[in-house]
Amino acid sequence: MIFTRASSRAANGTSLQGSMNVSYSRLVEVFGKPHSKGDGYKVDAEWCLRFDDGVIATIYNYKNGPNYNDGAGSVEDIRVWHVGGKSSRAYTNVIEILRV
Repeated sequence: MIFTRASSRAANGTSLQGSMNVSYSRLVEVFGKPHSKGDGYKVDAEWCLRFDDGVIATIYNYKNGPNYNDGAGSVEDIRVWHVGGKSSRAYTNVIEILRV
């Protein structure tokens, strides 16, 4: 399966499809550096991806990083990540690539 970076506009209308326990360093190894530093409040890092089957997926943390916890910890410490999409295929594609 092949993926490319998608625009944040392509991610409009996505919603939570699943979550996974994976290290930040593994996400960076597979998907590169985050495409966004989040919203400065509930999200610290986000990737927006388009897979070769046309599926859009987002990977992001939610309320478990330094932005939400008064600066405590770092994004590198986050282990629980959310996968957003418009269908469950987004989650399946991300898991397939990571082989979590």
